[in-house]
Amino acid sequence: MNRALLLIDRGSREPEAKEELAQLCTMIKDESEYVYVDHCFLEVIPPYIEEGINRCISNNVDSITVMPYFLYPGMKLKDSVKKTARICYDRKIKVVITKPLSYHTTLDSLIKDRILSAREKYKIVLADDKCDILVIGHGSSDSSARTAFVHTVNKLKPDFRSVTFCFLELDEPRIANGIEKIISSNPNTLIIVPYFLHKGAHIKNDVVKDINSALANYNLENIQVYITEHFGVDHKLVKLVLERAKEAEGKVGRK
Repeated sequence: MNRALLLIDRGSREPEAKEELAQLCTMIKDESEYVYVDHCFLEVIPPYIEEGINRCISNNVDSITVMPYFLYPGMKLKDSVKKTARICYDRKIKVVITKPLSYHTTLDSLIKDRILSAREKYKIVLADDKCDILVIGHGSSDSSARTAFVHTVNKLKPDFRSVTFCFLELDEPRIANGIEKIISSNPNTLIIVPYFLHKGAHIKNDVVKDINSALANYNLENIQVYITEHFGVDHKLVKLVLERAKEAEGKVGRK
C-alpha cells in the first residue's frame, strides 16, 4: 500500500517555524517507508489542510496517515481532526488520524535535554537538585490541554529543587506569577524552559518580553537565570511521530 504521512501544525508566519517542519518531514521520510511525507497548517498561512491532503493524493497514495502535530489535546487539535475527516471523506481517500504528541515520555525527556544543553552552553555547575525549573506553556481555554501539560511537568519534579509551570496566555498562572513564585523561594539558579515546538513569534518575541518584564521587578544579584531552547527539530520527535503513526495504523489493521 502506498501511504502518505501528513503533519498538521497550527501555523506560524515566522519562516523558521516552516523551515523546522520541512526539516522534520525530511527526517521522517528518510527513516520510514512512506512514499510521501509533508506538512500543512490549520490556520495562519498556507498550505492549509485541504491543500495538504490534495498534495498527498496527487502523489498517488492509497491512504493518508495524518498526525495533528500539537503538544496539547485542545480546541485546535479538535478543529484539525474534524476538518481532516471531512475533507478525506469528500475526497474518498482512506485516512488514519493519530494521537497528538501529548502524554508521552518523549516530552519530559526533551525538556531534560534542553536543560542539559543550557547547562553545557552556560557552564552551569550547580547540580540538578539545586536548580529551579520554570516551564512555560502556551496556554489554552480547553482544560484538557492544561491537564496534559501539567502531566508532563510533574514528571520533572523528582530531579530538581523545584519545578513550576506557567502560561503565556489564555490560562493561569501567567509568566509573571510563575517567576514570582520561584523568586520567593530564594533560588540560586533558575532555568526557564519554553514548552513550544517552533521558533515562532511567541518564542522570538512574546515569551522573552514577558520574562524580561517580570524579572525587572526583582533584584537578581544573587540569582542566575537562563533560558533554554524550544523543542525545534529533534530526532526524538521523529521517533515519536513514527510511533504514533504506526500505533494508529495498527489499530485500523486489527479491525
